[in-house]
Amino acid sequence: MARSLDGLVLAPVADQAPGQVGTSTRFAYHERDGRIWAEYEGGDVVRGYLVGSRENDRIDFRYVQLKADGTTSSGHCVSEVVDLPDGRVRLDETWEWESQEGSGTSVVEEVPADALLS
Repeated sequence: MARSLDGLVLAPVADQAPGQVGTSTRFAYHERDGRIWAEYEGGDVVRGYLVGSRENDRIDFRYVQLKADGTTSSGHCVSEVVDLPDGRVRLDETWEWESQEGSGTSVVEEVPADALLS
């Protein structure tokens, strides 16, 4: 099993469509006893939250976010936790909106600690 996400900050490796998460979005993850939650913000997202569960390297969660234009949106995501060769963590995600049309895949990776300081 890949290491815990608790205390890690992750960011998308590529921008999604306008009004969604992008490379400037930061996810602050927490993990305890198979439960996962995170707060996120950046780019078009003013504030976002996700909650879910982890079984081995599979995470199943729902998310809700407030965008800069004042609208809200929500959806569902299933992620696979992967340990990278350099020691960081990656999430390979498959998501779908529940409050609007759309679905897709994305990748988020752990932001190195030294990059958080700059």
